[in-house]
Amino acid sequence: MARKPPSHRSRRPAQRMSGTKTDGDKRKRVTSKPEQDDATRMLHQKVRTASGRKISSKLWIERQINDPYVRKAKEKGYRSRAAFKLEELDDKFGLIKHGSLVVDLGCAPGGWVQISLKRGADRVVGIDILPVDPVAGADLIEFDFMDESAPRRIKALLGAAPDLVVSDLAANTTGHRQTDHLKTVALVEAAADFALETLRPGGHFATKVFQGGAEKVLLDRLKRNFQKVQHAKPESSRKGSPEIYLVAMNLQSREP
Repeated sequence: MARKPPSHRSRRPAQRMSGTKTDGDKRKRVTSKPEQDDATRMLHQKVRTASGRKISSKLWIERQINDPYVRKAKEKGYRSRAAFKLEELDDKFGLIKHGSLVVDLGCAPGGWVQISLKRGADRVVGIDILPVDPVAGADLIEFDFMDESAPRRIKALLGAAPDLVVSDLAANTTGHRQTDHLKTVALVEAAADFALETLRPGGHFATKVFQGGAEKVLLDRLKRNFQKVQHAKPESSRKGSPEIYLVAMNLQSREP
């Protein structure tokens, strides 16, 4: 049987597989401009697990990359995303007045010092056992605030008793949950001791605590000495974090 002659119909040219679009007119895509309210939204980015990198480290880096407050902090020149927590607390409670004298316990890396100055504080003293890069307008000292000489040194730098003592301290973790909790509770209690010793009458104290902790003794003590004591959870605090803030306002007495 004779074979059929080959068809002379034109064939479609083969498409290239280089990953680019084929020659010819390209489709135009119009992307709507994001609204201002969506300025903090980001596409979720994943981090590859590098050789020698722990999964926990990978997750931390990934969380930082995708955290809108981390990006906003960089845009505003803040030392850390934690700066927004003090902004929110100040918006809610009016902690920082024009001309306030402020002490920041455990101030590294300096975000709360920046906000205190931005909100009108006259003098700010930050203290930390770690070195902190200078912040214009603030006095930063590398020292342990639990040292018995710390209150005297800080008052000398301020020139008077502080109007506000703030603390965003958290103990270095050991991996043992109960031990870590006890260390953090001890730090919070030490910060409260410092505030009660140094604050002027009518002064305020704000500190980080953790939900589910044994803080009743501390809470009762603050209620005996301050006119108002209240918990707050800033929006900028990560939703999965157990941290909350304890705000004590208007020092009335210094009972133990």
